[in-house]
Amino acid sequence: MRDDTDISRRTALGLVGSGLAGGGLVGTVVGAEEGGDSERVRVNAGYRSEAGRRAIDDRAAVVFYDHPTDILTARMSRAAVRRLRSRPDVRFVERDVEMEAIDQTTPYGIRKVDATEAHADGDTATGADVAVIDTGIDSRHPDLAGNLGEGRAFTAGVSTPAWDDANGHGTHVAGTVGAIDDDEGVIGVGPDVTLHAVKALNASGAGLVSDIAAAIEWTADQGYEVGNLSLGGGSTSTLREACRYAQEKGTLLVAAAGNDGPCSGCVTAPARYSACMAVSATDENDDLASFSSTGPEVEIAAPGDDVYSTYYLQSYATLSGTSMAAPHVAGGAAQLVADGYAPGEARSRLTETAADVGLEDTESGAGRLDVDAALGP
Repeated sequence: MRDDTDISRRTALGLVGSGLAGGGLVGTVVGAEEGGDSERVRVNAGYRSEAGRRAIDDRAAVVFYDHPTDILTARMSRAAVRRLRSRPDVRFVERDVEMEAIDQTTPYGIRKVDATEAHADGDTATGADVAVIDTGIDSRHPDLAGNLGEGRAFTAGVSTPAWDDANGHGTHVAGTVGAIDDDEGVIGVGPDVTLHAVKALNASGAGLVSDIAAAIEWTADQGYEVGNLSLGGGSTSTLREACRYAQEKGTLLVAAAGNDGPCSGCVTAPARYSACMAVSATDENDDLASFSSTGPEVEIAAPGDDVYSTYYLQSYATLSGTSMAAPHVAGGAAQLVADGYAPGEARSRLTETAADVGLEDTESGAGRLDVDAALGP
């Protein structure tokens, strides 16, 4: 059963050497300074009423985001945080922490999930929109430039149009979703999908929860059918409510389960939320990838070990992680959306037609992604 509660243990994320920790939340507290009550910290504060909203606003030195989920992201003193937490019209006040990116020709994963068979039948995700909520996308990459739509960046509390990738992770993810088939590059699951770069992670592959929440909310407000979240960390109310907001607006969020394996019940947020479709990783032999997080929240598995795809600076790279598995599923969902399925229907169809590769339910959910079967009769 899907658990929307906080993760209390340390979660290993996909970037080498990027262990984060923070009071039951995985991440680095940004803006928290050592000192007394007057020292200011950056928080996400949820309110129950207009009076609660005014109380938060009045105590804020600066407000970064006014989320549609009745949450303000603000910087304020520690003393103000304590006072707000005692008010019945304030739902919560939590630190704004960082999350990070969870870290073939035709890549083996595209063949493995039978996407090439779907392409032969003319199914290439034409007309579907996928938001890659990540480090951005290399706008000059020859395998991606023709598929790019609108984009937006949400970093350090600022919304800007400068969404180009300076890390590589988002470009790699985008290539698996929908790289264009040509003679010299790679092909994605849905090569005619429209890719939208929604930059919420910086050049180091890290981003604040408030930035990620704002990116998810913006994605939903644009009406994009699918959003890919190859990132993770500890659970927060702000992130959970942003995912629920997107689900209510009709966006299917596909999320990487995490790279904390082997483990039991260690699926990271946001994948652990019921509003998201959690994806574990398999290898070329359909075995569970050694790093993949597992648990009852996992809905489906996809290739994530040694995945070759586009990379920033117009290059290519082989990466491993559930970050690489999730975009296979996002691309498959886009194929179904283009075929007339609503996003929620696409989610159900992908699990109904997943291939049984002999893994436990907690390892692969319904099974390994099979795009051609999902598009079949």
